Amino acid sequence: MLPLDVSPDFSAVGGNTLASVVGALLTIVLIASVASLVAAAISWAYGEANGNYQMSSRGKTGVLIALGAAALSGAGVAWMNFLIHVGQRL
Repeated sequence: MLPLDVSPDFSAVGGNTLASVVGALLTIVLIASVASLVAAAISWAYGEANGNYQMSSRGKTGVLIALGAAALSGAGVAWMNFLIHVGQRL
């Protein structure tokens, strides 16, 4: 067998294409996290109104997780912009 010479192809995806792909993915994540935030808030409110502490607790946990996902999605935009800016200077 011949040894394979594997090296990265830096010209495969340009900065503008990568930015648009990542932007689209982060938009989908943000929409999904807002939808789960709404569902968890409804669950929390329904559990509180009916005295169901388990549903209320799960709703609170869901709200916190959805807020964390939205925050990480927003931080991902800043991180990707930083990496694209650094990558263009290499």
